[in-house]
Amino acid sequence: MAREPVSAQEMEADRYGLAPHPRERFDLVGHEEAERSFLDAWRAGRLHHAWLIGGPRGIGKATFAYRVARFLLAYPDPAAAPDVRDLTVAPDHPVARKVAALSHPDLVVLRRTPGTDKKGPSSVIAIDSVRRALAVFGSTAGAGGYRVCIVDSAEDLNVASANALLKVVEEPPPRSIFLIVSHSPGRVLATIRSRCRKLTLGELTPGDIERVMQGLGPPWDAIDPALRARAAALAQGSVQGALELLDEERIALVERVQGMLVRLPAVDLREVLALAELTAGRDGEEAFATLMATIDMFVTRTIHERAAEGAARLAPLVEVWEKSRGAAREAQVLNLDRRPLVLSIFNDLAGALRHGEAA
Repeated sequence: MAREPVSAQEMEADRYGLAPHPRERFDLVGHEEAERSFLDAWRAGRLHHAWLIGGPRGIGKATFAYRVARFLLAYPDPAAAPDVRDLTVAPDHPVARKVAALSHPDLVVLRRTPGTDKKGPSSVIAIDSVRRALAVFGSTAGAGGYRVCIVDSAEDLNVASANALLKVVEEPPPRSIFLIVSHSPGRVLATIRSRCRKLTLGELTPGDIERVMQGLGPPWDAIDPALRARAAALAQGSVQGALELLDEERIALVERVQGMLVRLPAVDLREVLALAELTAGRDGEEAFATLMATIDMFVTRTIHERAAEGAARLAPLVEVWEKSRGAAREAQVLNLDRRPLVLSIFNDLAGALRHGEAA
């Protein structure tokens, strides 16, 4: 589906295209169990001060974090709260309006800095941003409520900013809650991870994804239902993945790549060479981006599905994919031929999976 071009300078780093930002979403699809877990802790007065909200990209982790933040800021005291059944806060509630505008005095959001008319969004959450934002935790929350910090996402912290966050998470002020979104919780700084209660959100079903897309408003709600269903079926549980697939040619490419990935560690060299040729030159930039996104979802899903096997068996796959992503960034910056890279990626993935099977 053709979309109106939107420059990086006009976009927030944590917003996907023209879709509503997670803080602007008031419904939650497919994560009822996680919501019940949080509500049970709130009702019992046993809220942990730090929550690591994990799961694959594009499944609603940030939407869940903002939903929790609105709820705690609106209803800090279970004894004084209405008879709530979920974490819903009405869009016209004063807290909801302030959260949507990022103007609530007791909410801190750590994220990559949005772009300006002169430069794009920052690539990391810098230490200075963490220090400035967390200064609010040195004051008393309004009306004796909570101070809430959303980190979206932990992968955007560098070593310095992660350690700055750790200092506050280690010795949190009273009535403070940290909601740390992570696409790969196992790679979060171990000292942060050990101080968090883990809350894992699962992949969405294709039906859930279609419901979310229908609720995004224009132009998403006007998409041909058949195309939306195909995209949802291929998205591996991710709404973002489905939105990126709303194009017939892109869907065909994803189906092709997924078929090749499923057959790993077996590699058909002719098939890989043909795919590599498709990604070459300027005309192949979009195909290469789709290829990388499809592999990223495959690797993420494989890691989640095989988590019980232990880090040692999965480490080669993680290392290979990190190396491949770095090589892709280098190829983009230096304008290198992507064909050898595609060959290398498939061979390295095959080797990593063979190593995992033998371990």
